[in-house]
Amino acid sequence: MDKERIIEKLNRHKKQPYLDYRLKEETESFTNILFYTLFDVNTPVAKNLDVLAEKFNHLVDLACWDLERPCNKVWDNYVSSLPTVLEKLNLDAEAILNCDPASLSIQEIYMAYPGFYAIAIYRLAHELYAQGFPLVPRLMTEYAHRQTGVDINPGAQIGDSFFIDHATGVVIGETAVIHDNVKLYQGVTLGALYVAKNLQKTKRHPTIMSNVTIYANATILGGDTVIGENSVIGGNAWLTASVPANSTVFHTPEIKIKTVSNV
Repeated sequence: MDKERIIEKLNRHKKQPYLDYRLKEETESFTNILFYTLFDVNTPVAKNLDVLAEKFNHLVDLACWDLERPCNKVWDNYVSSLPTVLEKLNLDAEAILNCDPASLSIQEIYMAYPGFYAIAIYRLAHELYAQGFPLVPRLMTEYAHRQTGVDINPGAQIGDSFFIDHATGVVIGETAVIHDNVKLYQGVTLGALYVAKNLQKTKRHPTIMSNVTIYANATILGGDTVIGENSVIGGNAWLTASVPANSTVFHTPEIKIKTVSNV
């Protein structure tokens, strides 16, 4: 084995000069501290906001974000949004407590529900996304995805009192719009009809109006698809067209049960 030749080849094929994985690790650390700052009673808010500001500046450096470095303004705007984010997350936790008969306490929601954690990191990432800060919000939601199995793009728009039950396998695309009091079960996909790069600036994912429940493994696709308010979408349904308000949509599989006699 010619070690020097192998090293030379590897270096030649490392083609991304700004691909610094410290950004991923530092984003995960930033996300953890941010989450604890909002929720953990033993975490000092004032002290941690200073720590987070320093970490944010470091993330800016690692992400090579170069828009005349307006990071102080971005950070100030972001911190100003945190009370509203926390208020929304408290509404999410209350919605879970009120909807799920298995929940025993509000503390259980905050600490043990992967759906709540995924929603929390999405909401925290979405505020940075709205500021135009690239990549870091995506790394934040991917961190939550890895831990919970819920993939929410930070560009999605989600209203108040959102509930994801059981969590695993939920996918919510970048241009999805979800209104208030919506409940999703495991395996739900709010996706695009087509995958093509020239659709990047178009609305590709569905709109879910208020008070909609979508049961396990339902798939709803398309930017023009609107699920009307107060509707119920049954498990395993596949939708690529809009549904009017107050509808019930269900998939009817053919199930056959065959019994075998022991005689």
